[in-house]
Amino acid sequence: MADSKTQDEKSVQMVTDHETSSGVSSSGHLSTASEESSMRGKKTARFSEEEVVEITLDVRDDSMEIQDIRGVGDDGMDLNSQSVRGGKLASKLKRVTNGLRLGASKRQTGGPPARPQRRLDRSKSAAAGALRGLQIATKYVIYSWPEVEKRFDVLAVDGVLIRSRFGKCIGMEGSDEFTLQMFDALARRRGITKQVLTKEELREFWEQLTDQGFDSRLRTFFDMIDKNADGRITEEEVKEIITLSASANKLSKIKERAEEYTALIMEELDPDGLGYIEVENLETLLLQPSGSAEPTNTQTQSSKLSRLLSQKLVPEKDTSLFGRLKTSVSYFIEDNWKRMWVMALWISICIGLFSWKFVQYRHRAVFQVMGYCVTTAKGAAETLKFNMALILLPVCRNTVTWIRSKTKLGVVVPFNDNINFHKVIAAGVGVGVLLHVGAHLTCDFPRLLHANDSAYEPMKQFFGQRRPPNYWWFVEGTEGWTGIVMLIIMILAYTLAQPWFRRNRLSPKNPLRKCTGFNAFWFTHHLFIVVYALLVVHGYCLYLTHKWYKKTTWMYLAVPVLLYACERIIRAFRSHDAVKIQRVAVYPGNVLALFMSKPHGFRYRSGQYIFVNCKAVSPYEWHPFSITSAPGDDYLSVHIRTRGDWTSRLRTVFSEACKPPSNNESGLLRADFTKGENSRFPKLLIDGPYGAPAQDYREYDVLLLIGLGIGATPLISIVKDVLNHTQNGGEGSGSASGSHAHGKPFMTKRAYFYWVTREEGSFDWFRGIMNEVAEKDSEGVIELHNHCSSVYQEGDARSALIVMLQELHHAKKGVDIVSGTHVKTHFARPNWRNVFKHVAVKHPDARVGVFYCGEPILVKELKQWSKDFTHKTSTRFEFHKENF
Repeated sequence: MADSKTQDEKSVQMVTDHETSSGVSSSGHLSTASEESSMRGKKTARFSEEEVVEITLDVRDDSMEIQDIRGVGDDGMDLNSQSVRGGKLASKLKRVTNGLRLGASKRQTGGPPARPQRRLDRSKSAAAGALRGLQIATKYVIYSWPEVEKRFDVLAVDGVLIRSRFGKCIGMEGSDEFTLQMFDALARRRGITKQVLTKEELREFWEQLTDQGFDSRLRTFFDMIDKNADGRITEEEVKEIITLSASANKLSKIKERAEEYTALIMEELDPDGLGYIEVENLETLLLQPSGSAEPTNTQTQSSKLSRLLSQKLVPEKDTSLFGRLKTSVSYFIEDNWKRMWVMALWISICIGLFSWKFVQYRHRAVFQVMGYCVTTAKGAAETLKFNMALILLPVCRNTVTWIRSKTKLGVVVPFNDNINFHKVIAAGVGVGVLLHVGAHLTCDFPRLLHANDSAYEPMKQFFGQRRPPNYWWFVEGTEGWTGIVMLIIMILAYTLAQPWFRRNRLSPKNPLRKCTGFNAFWFTHHLFIVVYALLVVHGYCLYLTHKWYKKTTWMYLAVPVLLYACERIIRAFRSHDAVKIQRVAVYPGNVLALFMSKPHGFRYRSGQYIFVNCKAVSPYEWHPFSITSAPGDDYLSVHIRTRGDWTSRLRTVFSEACKPPSNNESGLLRADFTKGENSRFPKLLIDGPYGAPAQDYREYDVLLLIGLGIGATPLISIVKDVLNHTQNGGEGSGSASGSHAHGKPFMTKRAYFYWVTREEGSFDWFRGIMNEVAEKDSEGVIELHNHCSSVYQEGDARSALIVMLQELHHAKKGVDIVSGTHVKTHFARPNWRNVFKHVAVKHPDARVGVFYCGEPILVKELKQWSKDFTHKTSTRFEFHKENF
């Protein structure tokens, strides 16, 4: 056939393996058809391997004409004959013909000129990054073909599978909208217009979805956007898919700016202004080299270290019970040795005091009448006096902060667990009360009432000449009623301090809901003043002890009560003057940011917190919030998320003094202080600063800071302080920090900050700080990682266009489309194992401080990774959890 043509003509025969298609200068559609032809030899091919398609083209310079298209079987049969024209092959031939003729018609009818072919790097390394961005649905297809076939037999109706059951059949459940879009794209590709699939058609769909090849994935992604299956993506289709992707990923800001981002994509992929995008344009974009690649030798070294680490981190299969127990115990001791020795000391003291009184009353005359009941009651009373004194010390916040900042006791004393220790002591008080009250009311008092005259004779010096007439005699006495009142207050305070009541988690229909909440907790807890007064009275009016120096209750309580009273006096004086509000901003996610003047002489460290009081909301309530400003800043700031009644009312009263933002300002509402207008802001009192786990960050070589949502607040202050320290050439971040005043050098050389949040609006909270770090950290000391968990992770088709758009926008303007900062946002939650592995590879033999603040859901996982990498690498990870 080719012999009959002139020299300027070429006859091209396309077969299933695409061997003879070279030498054809084709347009975009011819290239597309050629790619289709190249795919047919695969399992996902449209034609079987036995079918041969013969296509004759007449190519003259820049024009092309289709001379003939015919199918020929292995037996030489003409597949275009009437006998097979209506079959499946004929329909497929028709689609190929239409595609080729459309490509030819563009040249003949003066259509838009074809873009010149660009040589693309199709090497393994170049395609690797593109494949990560085009995983499409492979990761969601969890069923093998035999399993899909079985499910087809169950779900099919009359031998066909309806469209709505497609996802359930192949294992793509949980994303119905995405599954239906995928179905439509695959159906359009094959010219299927019906809403059902046969088993053979389902097999073709499944094979394309599980195809790991770059071309197949690219084609699937392209088809999802190309709604009308014309081989081109128009500007409207781009805008539609951006809008749908933004909606699926809950990115409202991108949805609002869809038109702007559409123009950006068209500008990049359609530089000639043709009004459409073709598949090779996407391929060019995906395969273009990254400018941020590390040097090859660095990558090789890191890769080797990473592989060695992975081998070390493989769990050892110790089948012996003793071996597993030994490992667990060693891990536990290493993590909790500070708590263990403190708890052991406390328990030993309690046991010693109980035993001392128990033995003492065992040898007294009252033992003959009341027996072991009185010894138990008196032993429990001695531990009660000790614990009622001790329980005040963990809540002396100024004292605890001073000790941990000025001394080295923090090496052996777990100051971070002061509130937990307070709760443990409260439990000890509960046990003591149970034993003391139970033994008195149910045992020794009844035994005294039923004692005979001879047995009562030694008791006259304690209870009078006449035996107590009844049980009420004990209750109405000073010893009795003071004990009962203390018991009632303790039960009430202990109950309302439980998280279920303190955080008001009761059903709205529950009548007790009005009696719970933070206010109920706060007021009942402050009834401790009454309890301690009654305790002194109760401990002085004793039945069995008359000498004053043996009435030791006041001796136990004197020093702790005096110390606590001084603490409260200091707080009252320190918080007397209201701070001046400089700026207020109300951000998305119901976050209120307050920027205020720094009180005279106010010194703090990053990671510490303050108590805030607003009399316009409640004159009595004080709530703790982490400081988000750095010690070197000339202002003080806190970011408060509304999670309860008090924070909601605080947001309301400050919102009334705000105004809507201008176009260049973030935040829903904001207000800046101007001279003479500060009176319009509610008065704010602060108390602090107080110590927190994060304040010890400067003692570590490397920092791994992890914040969930609003939990990023104490860590942001640390990031700013590290930046200030870097900017000042290692001279500290200002006199306010006090980092060098106490002889403690600034050890931190590198910091990694991971912030995970569900809402894109959350990035507005600290946008200024993120940009400041990105611009000023010239030495690369701080590595910022923002993660938006509402966006489907990279590699998911639902976020593929968002990823592409993000890369384009960041490359052109240096701004991330999700966070609005210079820091590029990652999608979905981080792989924490890889995070720890990255730090361990980069910093062998270093001490890494892992500081976490957020919901408790991540504590167990992060703590476990800290243990594993500490034991199996040369890097030591020390985990600290902020009380949240």
